[in-house]
Amino acid sequence: MNQINNPFITPKYLANHLNDEDIKIIDASWYLPNMARNAHKEYLQKHIPNAVYFNLDKIADRTSNLPHMIASEEQFSRQVGEMGISHKNRIVIYDNVGIFSSARVWWNFRIMGAKNVYILAGGLTRWEEEGFEMQGGNIGIKPNTFEAKLQSEYIYTAFKITKLLKNETNQVQIVDMRPRDRFMGEADEPRIGLRRGHIPYSKNLPFADLIENGEIISKEAFFTRLKEAEINPNKPIVSTCGSGVTATILNLALATHGIDNMAVYDGSWAQWGSLQGVPIVNPANKKA
Repeated sequence: MNQINNPFITPKYLANHLNDEDIKIIDASWYLPNMARNAHKEYLQKHIPNAVYFNLDKIADRTSNLPHMIASEEQFSRQVGEMGISHKNRIVIYDNVGIFSSARVWWNFRIMGAKNVYILAGGLTRWEEEGFEMQGGNIGIKPNTFEAKLQSEYIYTAFKITKLLKNETNQVQIVDMRPRDRFMGEADEPRIGLRRGHIPYSKNLPFADLIENGEIISKEAFFTRLKEAEINPNKPIVSTCGSGVTATILNLALATHGIDNMAVYDGSWAQWGSLQGVPIVNPANKKA
């Protein structure tokens, strides 16, 4: 695995470079169906100056019946270019929570070949707390050219997961980032119709355990969490969650602490929990 630089920047740094020509700021806010919030409406009410809104459900594979699956190179290039963003830019991403959907958009840009992609530490909340400028409404956008180069080896499908489960010598670790009660089959999924439980042999590491004050926990705490969950950071990891959003928080945490591991099961439980004939472990033995 490759070593990489810390993907976080501070609000103060961004404020000092807000008008740099090569800086592009993205509001990546997105919410689960049961959260009853409208991310785009909130963007229009207030956002960081010059920020454009990234719609996770529209810059996605619209032919899929699964939510926000990764778009094709062509689609991503076109839609992101229309947002005024180039693959050569320094791209700064934030969300209204701190670390939530911003991790997914960070991952989208990373696997599309963008090199300089960062997360705003603390998100919009910390930006406001530190007293920096806000604006509302849409902004004027000058289209740009984004040349996407999809690194498809980092995208796992249900077929690839099934192959992993059948390979007795497989070294790839499946890490499920959903809350413990959903992983154990004790609670319903937020999406209607999905079965309860988890993929066989997967480890559970709830994404909330990796976040503190809108940032990834310290290196010592992070590696302690990995050890407690019986996850070896020196072996390949594919992350999964409810629909591929919070799974990427593990990838972000790994990157924060120097490990470049971008593999994600894109369909996650939204797909696996809806499929017939795939193995599911349900410790609680309760029906969906």
